[in-house]
Amino acid sequence: MSTVVAVWALSGLLPAASAANASVFLEDQTWTELRDLIGAGTTTIIVPIGGTEQNGPAMALGKHNVRVKFLAEKIAGQLGNALVAPVISYVPEGTIDPPTAHMRFPGTITISDKTFEQLLDSAARSFKLHGFKTIVLIGDHGSYQADERLVADRLNAEWRKTPVRVFAALQYYQISQGAYVDKLLSAGATQPEIGTHAGLADTSLMLAIDPSMVRKDRLAAAPKLNAGDGVYGGDPTRSSAEFGQLGVDLIVNGTTEAIREFTAKQQPR
Repeated sequence: MSTVVAVWALSGLLPAASAANASVFLEDQTWTELRDLIGAGTTTIIVPIGGTEQNGPAMALGKHNVRVKFLAEKIAGQLGNALVAPVISYVPEGTIDPPTAHMRFPGTITISDKTFEQLLDSAARSFKLHGFKTIVLIGDHGSYQADERLVADRLNAEWRKTPVRVFAALQYYQISQGAYVDKLLSAGATQPEIGTHAGLADTSLMLAIDPSMVRKDRLAAAPKLNAGDGVYGGDPTRSSAEFGQLGVDLIVNGTTEAIREFTAKQQPR
């Protein structure tokens, strides 16, 4: 180390490795850092899609947003050449007049399918403009899976003569509804506990990812909860981080594999 560099280091003037540089989140980069990352081959962008909705009395409204961001970060880390876009938290959640689905509960926010599709379309076009070649949509909620595929199919048809492709990674959600449920059953959970919304499966995933989002004191009353309370066909009483980690591993590994398979089929660039 030269004398000048040594003095800078001791005085704190030597630039340190920025935490943002090590982050996979688009928002943490400066525009020049992003330009250089894309130029060096980081050309995959994951678009995490969440939703703001009721999740029963024991789980916070931002469940989908927190969960999809956490899992997207893990997936990007496994891929090694991907960044994660800001979470899309405004999604179709039902109608307002009359209120349907989760819109019957305070705190849920909805937009139309058309608006949602336009949002995804504009985001994808932005990423294409700036040099991303693979745009991956991962959705944590079941209501807009078809919209993801529709947008991807439309853009891929339009961009067929370019190297840019959009991948609606529906495997992300399918794993949470299939392989994760099977794994829970093998681990000792029961089908009536698992449920479809705010039950054991849903709540356990949140406990593994961010337990602060779960009101554990309210789980004691869970056996008495029903659809009127926002808990659909499940009982979260025995939810645990251990159960949830089974889902985290399956979703991250399965989605990463699906993205790799998709990119392997793309035309050489």
